[in-house]
This record gives sequence, structure tokens and C-alpha cells, in this order.
Amino acid sequence: MAIHEDDLERLRATLVLSDVVQGYVALRRVGRNWVGLCPFHAERTGSFNVRDETGRYRCFGCGAAGDVFKFVQEIEHVDFVTAVESLASKAGIQLRYTSGGEGRDRQRRKQLIEAMHTAVDWYHERLLTGPDARAARDYLRRRGLAGDVARQFKLGFAPDDWDSLCRGLGLPAEVLRDTGLGFTNKAGRMQDSFRARVMFPIFTDSGDPVAFGGRILPGSTDPAKYKNSSETPIYAKSKTLYGLNWAKGDIVTADQVIVCEGYTDVIGFHRSGLRRAVATCGTALTEDHVRLMKRFASEVVLAFDADAAGQGAAQKFYEWEEKYQVRVRVAHFPEGKDPGDLAVSDPEALRHAVEHAEPYL
Repeated sequence: MAIHEDDLERLRATLVLSDVVQGYVALRRVGRNWVGLCPFHAERTGSFNVRDETGRYRCFGCGAAGDVFKFVQEIEHVDFVTAVESLASKAGIQLRYTSGGEGRDRQRRKQLIEAMHTAVDWYHERLLTGPDARAARDYLRRRGLAGDVARQFKLGFAPDDWDSLCRGLGLPAEVLRDTGLGFTNKAGRMQDSFRARVMFPIFTDSGDPVAFGGRILPGSTDPAKYKNSSETPIYAKSKTLYGLNWAKGDIVTADQVIVCEGYTDVIGFHRSGLRRAVATCGTALTEDHVRLMKRFASEVVLAFDADAAGQGAAQKFYEWEEKYQVRVRVAHFPEGKDPGDLAVSDPEALRHAVEHAEPYL
């Protein structure tokens, strides 16, 4: 009997490795790492390193290394399932079990992630070289998002066609549906989920592509400015932050994460030298998001209109501050300007807004 893969991922996202380790070892912060005396061998100088950014520990004295599950296994001398069950109990997470299905779940997730990698590359290449992507390239150039920026963030273009991606990837229909890349239309044919949009791939904090956000081009009659991937077996909006894969190193260094509204805002912050920005993916900020951010930083700066954080949200943020010991601050921007605009017109104003962010409560 195996533990459901989704529950393992949920538990990993919930746990902060240094918090778990400090139940057994005294740690002190040194740069991006936590350092202490190794619990697995006798030593007088601290060579045991814990890094919340990666969720891994390593002792440079004896070579002990692993993740949070491995740590509990070794320190408690228990098997994998017992370690997971112990951590889940403390975290208040109910585990589900499958009969020999763990291997199948892992293999399926790997297959879907590989399909998403292929789609990211396909959209990106279409943006860079496709004759039909000229308008998209012009739009990105005007927004300061072309060239190296487009390459760094793997921006792409979805053609204005019914099934270009589905045909181009040549993947099984089931894989296209389960990744949200395509769907079966009324005629019974596979159809692309995104058409005539600039594509922003969304990655997990470990760098796996799991979803897309697509923006219409100027002049489009589509009423939906942005379209986001639906939830899939590999993508949960409430537990995913756009840009965290690029930002987590700087977040740990600054002990601060900037949360903004959109994909272009995140890129704008990065272009302005503030590489610790992330965004929710078409959904409100959730407790799961806060729990995820707490793995990397103790201060959260909200970089959007206070009203956009949700009317009546003060109590919610107060509870999160108390529960997760995070400080919440709000950055204020010139009226009518968003971070993406300021990154182009006045990056210094963007930095000033973050430096002078005020307490939320």
C-alpha cells in the first residue's frame, strides 16, 4: 500500500524543512542556509546545512543528505511511510493510500510534465520564429518583454488556429486533455485550449511547467483579456505562484517576497532588479499560497491595489500573520500605474514603492 502522490506533494509544500529540523537540532541562519551541528555524527563545528529554498539538507562532514522525509527517517530510525505519516499528523494533513499505485502516479505525473515541457518549447519557438507571431513580437517589444526577456521567461505564442498545437505535438488525446493543452470539441476532434494569445508558462517552485496564462493581443474582440489553464492532475492554482522558480533564491536572501497581480508585473519587477516577485495565477491569495511563501521568507509585500487583496480581508491577513509568523506590508504605486508599466517608465519608483511598503494592519 502506497501514499497518494498528491498527498506527498501537498505535505512537501506545507512543511518548512528548517522548522522540522529545529525540533532536533539547534540551527542558525547563515546567508541562504541554516547551519548547525550534525545529528548523524559527532562534531564540534557546524557542518550540517539546511536550505529551505530547495527543501534539502547536507552534512559536509559525514555526507548525510536528503529531504524532509529522509531526515525524519534517519533521525527517528523509521521507514518512509512511518516518517510521512508522522509529519502529516503534525501538519494536520489526512493521507490517502493506493494499492500499489504510487509508481503509476509518479509515472503519470512525469509523462504530463514532459508533455508540458514540449508545449513550452513549441509555443516559445512559434513566438521567436513564426511569421504569424509578428504582432505578438511587436506587442512584447512595446512592453519591454522581447528579446532576452522573452527567452528568460520562455514566453510563447499560441496561433489563431483550431488545432496547431495538438497536431504539432503529436501527443495522445488523453495527455492533451489531462494537461489542459487541448479538449475534445463538439465534432469529436481535439482542439487547442489557447488561440491567438501571448503565452506565459507557469512553473512549480522546482521548475516543472504545469500550466499557462494566455493574454490577448491588442485589437482582439475576445472579452477575456487573460485565459488561464484549468486545474489538472499536475496543477493546483491555490498552491502555485508564478515566478517562484526564478525568484526563490532572491526571496531567501532578502527574507521577503513581493506578491503582485499579473505575469507582466512579475517580469517588470525582475527587470527592475527586484527578483523576488511572484504572482497568484488568476486567483485570490490563499492560505496555501502564504504557507508556500513562508518556506522561503518571513515578510510578504502586497504589490497591488489594497482593494484587490479582497474587501474585508484584514481579518484573514491578521490570522495569517499570527498563524505563520509572517509580516504583511503593502506597496503603494502612483495612481493608474501598475508594476509592469513602472518597470518601463520609472523603475526607480517601483523600487521606492517596495522599500517604503507600509504594514497591512
